[in-house]
Amino acid sequence: MNKYRSHNCNELRKNDVGDEVIISGWINKKRDHGNLLFIDLRDNYGVTQCIIDKENLNFKELEKIQLESVIKINGKVVNRKNDTINKDIETGEIEVAIENFKVLGTCKELPMPVFSDQEYAEEIRLKYRFLDLRRKKIHENIVLRSKVISFIRNEMANMGFLEFQTPILTSSSPEGARDFLVPSRLNPGKFYALPQAPQQFKQLIMVSGFDKYFQIAPCFRDEDARADRSPGEFYQLDLEMSFVEQDDVFKVVEELLIKTFKKFSNKKMIFEKFPKISYTDAMLKYGSDKPDLRNPLIINDITEIFLRKDVSFEIFKKLVNSGSKVRCIVTENTKDKPRSFFDNIDKWAKDQGASGLAYFTIEKDKEFIAKGPVGKFFSKEALEEIMKKTQAKVGDSVFLSCDKQKELEKITSLARDKIGRDLNLINENTFAFCWIVDYPMFEKNEETKKIEFSHNPFSMPQGNIDQINFDKPLDILAYQYDIVCNGIELSSGAIRNHIPELMYKLFSIAGYDKKKVNEKFSGMINALSYGAPPHGGIAPGIDRIIMLLANEKNIREVTMFPMNQNAQDLMMNAPSEVNENQLKELNLSLKLKK
Repeated sequence: MNKYRSHNCNELRKNDVGDEVIISGWINKKRDHGNLLFIDLRDNYGVTQCIIDKENLNFKELEKIQLESVIKINGKVVNRKNDTINKDIETGEIEVAIENFKVLGTCKELPMPVFSDQEYAEEIRLKYRFLDLRRKKIHENIVLRSKVISFIRNEMANMGFLEFQTPILTSSSPEGARDFLVPSRLNPGKFYALPQAPQQFKQLIMVSGFDKYFQIAPCFRDEDARADRSPGEFYQLDLEMSFVEQDDVFKVVEELLIKTFKKFSNKKMIFEKFPKISYTDAMLKYGSDKPDLRNPLIINDITEIFLRKDVSFEIFKKLVNSGSKVRCIVTENTKDKPRSFFDNIDKWAKDQGASGLAYFTIEKDKEFIAKGPVGKFFSKEALEEIMKKTQAKVGDSVFLSCDKQKELEKITSLARDKIGRDLNLINENTFAFCWIVDYPMFEKNEETKKIEFSHNPFSMPQGNIDQINFDKPLDILAYQYDIVCNGIELSSGAIRNHIPELMYKLFSIAGYDKKKVNEKFSGMINALSYGAPPHGGIAPGIDRIIMLLANEKNIREVTMFPMNQNAQDLMMNAPSEVNENQLKELNLSLKLKK
């Protein structure tokens, strides 16, 4: 028998009553009833209640021991009384009568209680993350993470994928975010970069003749933190396949995600076959390329209405004449909502930096009437045209916003989410996946006025290569796609450009000459010149998948050792200063800004 335990803390049942046992774990709770002391002992697997009476010589010593100390208990399994059975834990029908115990690890005074679900400041939680991880919810999230990753690995293997590991120390490349740089001791003045993604390597694997690759890949990006993005590092399910088209990638990902989400969540899948939405349609209908399809609200463009002479909404008309657009959101059966409902949404929009949200409701006496602050500006005929264009009905409300396209997309997307939640239109017990497809290959930087890649620079443009009009780069669409769930982007992917001359041409549009491309992507360009198969892939974020499955709003809750908002590890004091000798070995010196 193991000297620390004969059973774990979730193992004992009624059929063990009468047995002498050894269990070890952390003191989760203590309840002192005077003559009786109850101890909830916890380990990775669960909780067992232990009991000791005052006559036992160990009673007073056990009373003094700090919560979260680690102890070993020798005792006998006994039945609980019927009125004390705890149905919330699997060991709730029994308890262990303590005969003796041994302290295995003492605990200092706690900076935060482990048994509580109370929220604590991020600084405390991250500094004492080892304690935070003992808390039931966080502990279960990390266990879930392990199980999901194991499941994904098995499923990928079952689908014929081979798991390979790609280098961590590599070269810097312009993939969108800032690189983390590592100085080279053996090559003074030169730096490695930590990979933002194994993008080039996984393509090289395809060129090497392997057909299906995957990896649970660590990725490093010097980005600012947000709720669904860790600063510094994250993990993704990186996969790539040869001799595939876009739909082949979709089939693999859909099968994997449906199996994973059905196994690890009881929430309903709204779509068994994920809908495909073009980037253009997504930005028009939802104001975003990561729409939450649980929300039934749709955004409509009604700019042309404001060109009519019988519309006298002069503020919007002037803006439209100067290049702005008008979009609206229709809400069903809301005409009887109190004035405060509409005013609160208008105020909210102003708090977001917009000019507000105009609105009216649709009613009918003898004819259709627009009622509300801006209703008077629309003739009966103009109102009917709005109703026809938006499918609005009597009893519905129409919220309107006018601005330049990018600003308009931003506020209408936020408004769609806000109104959807205010009206309780979003079913939180569902998952709604979709594909966003047909991304533009390029976009214009409004500040620099330069043409840039909008997405992955290694993507294949759509259409017959010989017929692509490279003189109109903003019209070129790419085989690029995102997978989205509940308004969260899980991943981007693409069918890759495997033709060197075409790659040179596309990079030249973005301002990279041949020399620069050869310098930045020498390994890939060289490899593609030696017989490259058509290939494509994607890389769903592991952290975001777990976040959705665990029903968490912040990625920190599903990451074992996250950094804070400033990309600092408060527990390990990283990043930290290094001494002069370390810098000298790397041929470096520091010149910090004052």
